[in-house]
Amino acid sequence: MNDKKQERYEDSDLYKIRHSAAHVMAQAVLELFPEGKIAIGPPIEDGFYYDFDLPRPLTPDDLQVIEKRMRQIIAGRHEFQKQVVSAEEARQMFKDQPYKLELIAGLEQGGKDEYGNPIAEKPEISIYKHDTFVDLCRGPHVENTGKINPSAIKLMSVAGAYWRGDEKNPMLQRIYGTAWRTPQELEEYLWRLEEAKKRDHRRLGKELGLFHFSEDIGPGLPLFTPKGEILRHLMESYVRDLQTKYGYQHVWTGHVVKEDLYRRSGHYDNYRDSMFPAMVDENVVFRLKPMNCPSHMTLYKEMGIHSYRELPLRFAEFATLYRYEKTGELTGLTRVRALTQDDAHIFCTPEQIESEFSLCLKLIREALDRYRFKDYKVRLSLRGEGGKYVQDDEKWSRAEAALRSALDKNQVEYFEASGEAAFYGPKADFLARDVLGREWQLSTIQVDFIQPARLGCSYVGEDGQEHTPVVLHRAVTGTTERFLGVLIEHFAGAFPVWLSPVQAVLIPIADRHLDYAREVAGRLAQAGVRVEVDDRSERMNAKIRDAQKQKIPYMLVVGDKEVENGAVAVRMRSGENPGPMPVEAFLERLQQDIESGD
Repeated sequence: MNDKKQERYEDSDLYKIRHSAAHVMAQAVLELFPEGKIAIGPPIEDGFYYDFDLPRPLTPDDLQVIEKRMRQIIAGRHEFQKQVVSAEEARQMFKDQPYKLELIAGLEQGGKDEYGNPIAEKPEISIYKHDTFVDLCRGPHVENTGKINPSAIKLMSVAGAYWRGDEKNPMLQRIYGTAWRTPQELEEYLWRLEEAKKRDHRRLGKELGLFHFSEDIGPGLPLFTPKGEILRHLMESYVRDLQTKYGYQHVWTGHVVKEDLYRRSGHYDNYRDSMFPAMVDENVVFRLKPMNCPSHMTLYKEMGIHSYRELPLRFAEFATLYRYEKTGELTGLTRVRALTQDDAHIFCTPEQIESEFSLCLKLIREALDRYRFKDYKVRLSLRGEGGKYVQDDEKWSRAEAALRSALDKNQVEYFEASGEAAFYGPKADFLARDVLGREWQLSTIQVDFIQPARLGCSYVGEDGQEHTPVVLHRAVTGTTERFLGVLIEHFAGAFPVWLSPVQAVLIPIADRHLDYAREVAGRLAQAGVRVEVDDRSERMNAKIRDAQKQKIPYMLVVGDKEVENGAVAVRMRSGENPGPMPVEAFLERLQQDIESGD
């Protein structure tokens, strides 16, 4: 990455390798099923896929046959040749491929590309050919099939996929594969996949007793256990205290809002499909609140006339929001219908944008560091084509210029992404990598010149005239639920000591040591330690194993010697065994670990 831009994936060697591997796979599939119909086959993050309309369902044995044939094709070192053709020539080439004919019609009209996305200009129609296979394609590809390492490819799975993602269209079979430069890279990727399965927050959340989903409650609506609620409380308290340190005031704006507010803010036109169905009372239409910004701007307005001397004014709220996500899009805690957002809105003058962005940036960096996300990058999310965005070029230009200036002044490296902005303004999105190298969008800072004017926000400037404030939308961890899901996988359930729902468990060797264990637990609890006593009639080793499975940082074993010496025998979930120490010494050690973030 240079000072501002990151190499686009589409320009990378891996993209070309995966795109080319997809074509090789399609050739192998059509050789196995000559009557088959092909759809699209793009590279994706970490791999590629291709959609097929085939006479029968594919089996795992089929994937082995296809993969073997792919290696044979690769060995032929067939050149990838591009050719620009007319629409009529393309129709002749693909006269027996109905999905390709539909794509050609879209390209000819200049309305949609091969993936169904709107395009501004009529593109050229090109094909790529290698060996006996030809496909409608923009490229790019490697020079020849020999540039694909046959030992670094693997077909992963088969899934169903509707043509162009529309359930009204035919169901196709989608073959997923992965391709890398070297066998070592492939091996590392497969290891990461296996490790990700072990870390899956849905499995660990249940094993650790943190949360549940119930059909009686409904999809996308998590139920948090006492331990899960402790985690939520710790996470939210940390951010709340951090925000207070940075000058934020916490507010509360409820759960239900009149629909008219969202019509005026612009959210209704852009988010109504994600809103829960309307509730009507005496001809007034209400909605469960899907976002906070219109409510915060209304609160700002209702608090009376503001002077420039009051600004910046920073509102923060841990509000439960409701999004009517499709059932098929729900994924554990990372995609839910009831979510608690650490939302904040900063009302400021245009001249204060840079300093307020700097303050947001400092806060976000402190929080990500606390959660051990050391590796992150910033995406400058800008407008794209289409009618999603509010049409006000002057305000968009001002917002983009302000955000770029703030990023530059803070020496933040960033890359640009068209089409990722909010409908009302550009964003700086923080993409953090977890321990497996997976990327998660966590924090965001957005510049908004549009909604404050729409909702009647104003302040009296130094000139005595009325002005519209700029609003910075800011989230540190995004939503409690999603961030917790990310943290469970990031730490594999072994949270830092400060964040662990249970920090220590007392394990008496025999029943006669139980009273002492409870006495020590009481002393620790008085000192603020989250502690339990395992008073089950299980053997000591079984209790230790169970505590390790629960990822409890400290196991404090007590027997005759510990009772006699007023001590605890310390064992750690990592396998380290510091041994006996006075209770006060253990407390000092625990406090040091909390302060260090361990």
